[in-house]
Amino acid sequence: MNIIKKRIGIIGGGQLGKMMILEAKRLGFYVTVLDPGADCPASSICDEQIVASFDDESAYFELAEKSDVITYEFEHIHAEVLETLSQQGHTIYPSVKSLKTIQNKYSQNKVLQENDVPTPRFEKVENPAQIRAAAEKFGYPMMLKATMGGYDGKGNALIRDDSDVEDAFAQLGNGANEVMVEEFVPFEKEISIIACRAIDGSRTIYPVAENSHKNSILDVTIVPARIDDAAIISATKIADKVMEIFDGVGTFCVEMFVTAEGIVSVNEVAPRPHNSGHYTIEGCFACQFENHIRAITGLPFGDVSLIQPTVMVNLLGESDGVSELVGLEETYKDPNVKVHFYGKSESKKFRKMGHFTVVDKTVDGAIERAERARQIVKIVGI
Repeated sequence: MNIIKKRIGIIGGGQLGKMMILEAKRLGFYVTVLDPGADCPASSICDEQIVASFDDESAYFELAEKSDVITYEFEHIHAEVLETLSQQGHTIYPSVKSLKTIQNKYSQNKVLQENDVPTPRFEKVENPAQIRAAAEKFGYPMMLKATMGGYDGKGNALIRDDSDVEDAFAQLGNGANEVMVEEFVPFEKEISIIACRAIDGSRTIYPVAENSHKNSILDVTIVPARIDDAAIISATKIADKVMEIFDGVGTFCVEMFVTAEGIVSVNEVAPRPHNSGHYTIEGCFACQFENHIRAITGLPFGDVSLIQPTVMVNLLGESDGVSELVGLEETYKDPNVKVHFYGKSESKKFRKMGHFTVVDKTVDGAIERAERARQIVKIVGI
């Protein structure tokens, strides 16, 4: 009998860490979380928490001593310390090598390009003159991106024409930060795929999700994606190849663009469970968080097929103050709606505070139910 005993360490105690723990605890794993917030979402359910900054090197060593395997809920963490821990024999999934490559958007794109994965054209730039030189190749509009640290639109600046160049460069640090310029893709759809890779190299891939954003923050995810079969096949092949390239263990998200002509290209890769994969909790037999825990602890994957059409809607803070969930009773008059409140004590406008999912026999039915629910359920600051 193969008895698995694992102590899991998670870097980050936000909603993604919390949802990992919910799956880990169901299987009896002991979970220690490293997060600077004593009241972070994961604090209420983890076995132990190390309250320390993500820059505190000693905290990483303490986490390693309490864990058989370390994973993380976001990628903007201290990769150099993790590299030292890995060299000392500690197990870290996804691998530090894949983390370090993906942390930097330029190196991420370089690796994808070198492996013939389609991406928008890109170029590292150091001043406005180089941005304008890139525009001669790519044309306007273009995206200026900080290579490190950006998320939910932060670290990005759209350059519509030549008059935006100076402002965009100043917005991203005026040369203090490494930046790259990227060709703008006139996409018709934004999609993503959650994919998981096991320790033995086996892979499993979830259905293609269709995403829409507001203010560069994910708003709605619809599954199955409303794209043609050729685009679905292309996107799935790309996701599988990305998993092979990065050779990481655990859950990854591959965000992609689809043009009107059906051309699919990679936008970004995240080495962790992802907001656009929340639909899997109600939509699939084994959700992205369960398969992440299964992967890093050496267990076989659960079924990733879609049970029925699913829509996920993010719940952002409506106002600042002590967070309060309102409209739940009325929302739950629809039995096909499930609300997830992350338990963040402070609501801030546009902060991710929760989400809800809706399932239905048809995509249109799920969308209709979701639109009704989003008029009712809110998270506000009191």
